[in-house]
Amino acid sequence: MTPDPADPRRPEPRNENRLPHPQADPHIRLDLYQERSRAVTATITGTPTRTIHALLTLHGFESLDEQTMVMARIDREEPHYAEQAALALRAENLTVDIDPGLRNEIDTEWTWADYPMPWCSREEIREVSNDAQKIYDDIRRGRLIIHAHAHDGWTTVAVGTYLDGPSIHLHGENHLRTESMRYDNPVEAITEFDRLYGDAVRPGPAPATSTEHEAERARTSLPGAADAQPTPATTRLVDAHAAAAGNHEALLNEFLESHGKWEKWRTWSDETTHAVHESLVMRVEFVHEADPDDAQWKIAAYESPVGERLWHATATATVPVAIVRALLESLDSADTVEIAAGSMVSETNVWEATRPLFDADWDYSVDGRFVRWLAPGDHSAGVQFDAFAANFRQSDLPVWTFWGEGNADAPGWALHFSTHAAVSVLQDVAVEAVGRYAEPLASARRQSSLRAASPAPAPHAAAPARTR
Repeated sequence: MTPDPADPRRPEPRNENRLPHPQADPHIRLDLYQERSRAVTATITGTPTRTIHALLTLHGFESLDEQTMVMARIDREEPHYAEQAALALRAENLTVDIDPGLRNEIDTEWTWADYPMPWCSREEIREVSNDAQKIYDDIRRGRLIIHAHAHDGWTTVAVGTYLDGPSIHLHGENHLRTESMRYDNPVEAITEFDRLYGDAVRPGPAPATSTEHEAERARTSLPGAADAQPTPATTRLVDAHAAAAGNHEALLNEFLESHGKWEKWRTWSDETTHAVHESLVMRVEFVHEADPDDAQWKIAAYESPVGERLWHATATATVPVAIVRALLESLDSADTVEIAAGSMVSETNVWEATRPLFDADWDYSVDGRFVRWLAPGDHSAGVQFDAFAANFRQSDLPVWTFWGEGNADAPGWALHFSTHAAVSVLQDVAVEAVGRYAEPLASARRQSSLRAASPAPAPHAAAPARTR
């Protein structure tokens, strides 16, 4: 029977050419939460689904909003687990991109500074850290109730009970927290804990560590929202220092990329990056967010890969990039092991170290324990040698100080070396300083004629005896 065209019950004819209206396919991008943080965000574009959120949750991500999830751990292993999550999501035919910055973190080898279990392999360390992460998650989600805590003189200890399990004693903090003892009931666990730690016992959980606070901030605010906003005056000050000094972080990355004998190491703290020479006797530590007057570069030379430190150097965040580059290039010279060995401070090598300053006619003077060279003209830079501090090998007093943009007492930037610093390194830095603070030729000739008549430095100051 042919349907009546006027019948309202007649079904609408199918149009084979009608375009469907599919929802946009979801796309996931994994990225670092913010600069110098190992926390990882998952940004979902397209149409988020409960399935995607559930899959990301299985891999340690937590929701910030409908489009953004974050993984923030206390063991600093977010990049590793983000890569595992990406592989699992791709196996479900989901599109997952990894930001280049995160990819760099995934591919970078790093180690824990002063790890208390040095016999563990990298994978074993990761297993220990993951167990600590599970304990931390159980505590913050209420599955493990902490009854009391104490400090045993070395670290934090605690006693707690699982809602559906045994009572336990815990030892350590953050990525080193482990279960040290297990009990059948809370009374037995708490009694033994009180017997072990006595007057040090305090009720409830221990205060959150800085690592736990950082993870909590990442889990509760969108990237960038938790960053403190500096005052305009502070911003101008920081910008001025940055403009004068240049981009030190870019210099570090450039140096590591172009010098294959140096390897980048990340420690558990994202505040620093370490560069280690293949000989293992030269090591550089870079502090990412150093204040302008604090040491951003820390350099150490050792007598052997496991030997004592022989000499060290520090550079503030405002040292011109060109001078730091000269320092790094000198450390990478062909005979790095010999540079690490350094040399005893003597009248001869003080002269050798400062030869570039004499050749450039820097003003020279002796003031008690200090021997000083000042840039010709306006004396806007200088080098100071402390003969008193040079007599103490293990002293942290700076023996050599290179400075600029101010005076020796209040410099705009400063580069310090301890005693026994390698002469060749001091020479290379001096050459760069001379080039940066050169004076006009006529003035240089005047300074040269004046210096020719100046008296020789006093021997007690270990200063160079110079003849023409």
